[in-house]
Amino acid sequence: MAPKLDYRWNLRTVMAERGMFQTTDLIDPLARRDIELSSSQVYRLVVERPERLSLKVLMALLDILDCTMDDLIEPVAAASATTRRKKAVGAGDSVGDLRPKRARIRGAE
Repeated sequence: MAPKLDYRWNLRTVMAERGMFQTTDLIDPLARRDIELSSSQVYRLVVERPERLSLKVLMALLDILDCTMDDLIEPVAAASATTRRKKAVGAGDSVGDLRPKRARIRGAE
C-alpha cells in the first residue's frame, strides 16, 4: 500500500520572512491582482491550513511573496493511526497490564 501524503502550509512563515507580520498585509496586494478577500478570509488563509485553494489565489500569493510552491506547500507523510494489539498474558510491561480472569458461577447440584 502506498504511503498517504499530507502537507504543511507555510504561508505564515514565508510572510514573516518577507517582513509581513499581519494577515491584513495581504489584502491590498491581493486586491491589486483582482482578488477581493475579506480580512477574515485572509486571516483563515494565513492561520489555517486550507483544504481547497483557488489556483488564482495560489498564483497571486506566489507572485506577492516572490516564492515557489515548494516554499508554501511542504509535502509530509501522513501520521498513521497506530493500532493496538492485545498482549498475551504475562507479556505486559507492568502488573497493571494484566487483567484478572472472570469468575464462573456454577449452579447448585
